[in-house]
Amino acid sequence: LTGQAALDHLRQQDARLNDIAAIIKAPAGELADRIRALFDERKALANEVAQLKRDAALGDKFAEAVEINGIKFVGQVVSGVAGKDLPPMIDEIKAANGSVVVVLVADTGSKPAVCAGVTADLVERISAVDLVKAAVEVLGGKGGGGRPDLAQGGGANIDQASAAIKAAKSLIGG
Repeated sequence: LTGQAALDHLRQQDARLNDIAAIIKAPAGELADRIRALFDERKALANEVAQLKRDAALGDKFAEAVEINGIKFVGQVVSGVAGKDLPPMIDEIKAANGSVVVVLVADTGSKPAVCAGVTADLVERISAVDLVKAAVEVLGGKGGGGRPDLAQGGGANIDQASAAIKAAKSLIGG
């Protein structure tokens, strides 16, 4: 742009910047810092909401661990969380139980999500990937994957959540 068109464009940009400054209630020169602070605050609040959802989904306590062939197993269906919330929940359960195998199925309202975790001392005996694949198959999904200590997958039918946990449990011998 040149001449009057360039000047008009700069005036429009300045007007937009002043509108943003008024909305954010900060001088134009401080907008970048203020916006950065707002994004940081939003991220912290989103993390806090996710933690509260995970806590609410697990309730007051985790499902009781049952022992199968000398291995502690926790299997639980949780509601109100997304699949991405399951790994931190598994970490909490592993920390609370020590040596344990965990399988969680999230009732997401649409397609169920499955996540399995195995503590480091048990990965030689059981793989989280195998647990997820067994559960996902029952839920009408395909595949799933990850590492021997943490794996995820998805299904199509939440009505089979209990059966999916039983399928994973059967790999341990239960």
